[in-house]
Amino acid sequence: MLLWPTINYSLLSSERAELAADTSRAGREALARWDVDNKEAFESARAGRMKLGLDLRGGAYLTLEVDVLKLIESSADAEAIDDDFRSIIEETRKATANSDVDVLTVFLEKFRARGKQLVNYFPAAELTEQAVEEKLRRDATGSVDQAMEVLSQRINKYGVSEVSIQKQGSRRLVIELPDEKDTVQMRELLQQTARLEFKRVLMDRRMVKAFYAVDAAYKAYKSGAAPVVVDTAKAADTTAKDVAAADTAKKADTAKTAADTGKANDPYKGLSEDEKGRRIIADFPLSYMVFGSVAANEQSQPQQFDLVGLKINGVTPEQLPEKGIYMFRIPAQKLQEFLKILAIPQVRAAIPAELDILVSANGNATKPGVQPDYYDVYGVAREADLMGDVIEDAYPSFDNSNQPVVMMNMNAEGSDQWARITGANIGNRIAVVMDDRVWSAPTVQGKIPNGSSQISGSFRTEDAMRLAVVLKAGALKAPVQIIEERVVGPSLGEDSIRRGLTSTGISFALIILFMMAYYAVGGAVADVALLMNILLTVAGLAAFGGTLTLPGIAGLILSTAMAVDANILIFERMREELYAGKTLKSAVEQGFSRAWSAILDSNLTNIAGAIPLIIWGSGPIKGFAITLLIGAIITLFTAVVVTRAIFQLLIASGATTLNIGQKRTA
Repeated sequence: MLLWPTINYSLLSSERAELAADTSRAGREALARWDVDNKEAFESARAGRMKLGLDLRGGAYLTLEVDVLKLIESSADAEAIDDDFRSIIEETRKATANSDVDVLTVFLEKFRARGKQLVNYFPAAELTEQAVEEKLRRDATGSVDQAMEVLSQRINKYGVSEVSIQKQGSRRLVIELPDEKDTVQMRELLQQTARLEFKRVLMDRRMVKAFYAVDAAYKAYKSGAAPVVVDTAKAADTTAKDVAAADTAKKADTAKTAADTGKANDPYKGLSEDEKGRRIIADFPLSYMVFGSVAANEQSQPQQFDLVGLKINGVTPEQLPEKGIYMFRIPAQKLQEFLKILAIPQVRAAIPAELDILVSANGNATKPGVQPDYYDVYGVAREADLMGDVIEDAYPSFDNSNQPVVMMNMNAEGSDQWARITGANIGNRIAVVMDDRVWSAPTVQGKIPNGSSQISGSFRTEDAMRLAVVLKAGALKAPVQIIEERVVGPSLGEDSIRRGLTSTGISFALIILFMMAYYAVGGAVADVALLMNILLTVAGLAAFGGTLTLPGIAGLILSTAMAVDANILIFERMREELYAGKTLKSAVEQGFSRAWSAILDSNLTNIAGAIPLIIWGSGPIKGFAITLLIGAIITLFTAVVVTRAIFQLLIASGATTLNIGQKRTA
């Protein structure tokens, strides 16, 4: 049932709201149990329900414009820029203001109208007009994709749910933020410059120590006690003494055995599962989310462990391999909780000064197209080894075995630094970090002397394209400007819902009364089809992941009128046949047959009008068009198939005449 997720979400939300209203200890415990028991059902219903637009739900609506002209200006050689170039830039800005025309096309027209050549102003690998134009075109298009990727990552980082980011025209982005009211903070977040960095990956047992240190610091922070300070010198000395202990593979096996068998010292033994879960979260507020694995080398089988299990079973970080291959992960549903703890300054102070804990930008899913199951957690150097502004270009490609890769080129300054960094880290990993999220962490295979790098991995084509977009975040200089901003309060949204439902109910009731009064039994048949039409339209909107907006409700009302119009055409044709003395069966067949062409024409016209609005429209216009399109398609089904089936059932049951409003003859 297409509407079941929407109905189920409404029921579950009401049930949870009732529990949340009880602020007593028993109420909080009941709410916690409810969240555990109904988590999967609630998330599934939430994901599949019909979404409400900002005009019904409330939130912020922002239109942003990527300043492609600024990108063109900053791409030019600073020493080559003259008064003519500046004049062309200004003329282009005036010509493209308050419009969505292609900025680069206008710039090139004005540039060449003055007899100028691109090769005299723009550096390129090939100094030809075509090569420079192709690079500018590629950068201009990529700047919009890059802005979309960066903004999406920033918004999701701060836990704004169900955000919608869509392209509008050639250089604009439309962002809808449900329930968001702090537009000042969001404005600052969206307009800040992307920060791309390359950092060494530091994945060893120091990570385990850091997780435990964060646990202690967060507990101290919550209790108001003095902050925990890590003595990194002492920790380093202890580590140095432990390194000489034994073979790392043996340590991995020992840790695994201890984690599996050392249950005797379990401090939670004898507690109920609920009480044990609460105690563990209280004692290990960060570590309880983290699951890890370690292998002595690439040929060894990774040994799985969880940090709480290590602590319970008396396994210290020093018993883990010092130079093993470590991996850490957190469940996707714990991401915001994990980031929230790490964002607290008093907690971050507990992490060793040379180390930073970051999370992957993209989650890992069991199969494409579904929500991620987990995120990788990385330990990286606190200070960046290289900034992303040295990247001149990045683009997806394929290697000799036809596997997707990303090609990256740096400027002269970056090439020198990159050669030094890669030469000193052969066999180690370097993370690509943007806005404190790790996008990739490839292993350095050898020294790269010329700044031209190939990044490979288990990429899909779309993964390579996204990574290329991210890498260019440090190279492209196209700022983003907010050109429109609207905020809809929740009270206004509730009022819109109430008025929309009221108007829909009144229009539906009037149509039902009119049809029954004018067409009698035929009107009742049409009303049944009309009810099915509305249900199928709403269900179709939910099934295709559409969003119901106030204009969408208007489209629903219009679809209702179109469905009635189709039935009126059919009934009038049937009346003519009955007046001509035809039998009921013949009148029904002829009525549907002769009205079909007019019904098809009218609905195809509506469909043809809705499609361009969906493709090129946005916001309220698009919401109206989607509902109109779905309604027109379903009208062809309900007005012809459903009503005809009902009439055929009535005839099969023995009816020889039906009152469809025709005048009785003497």
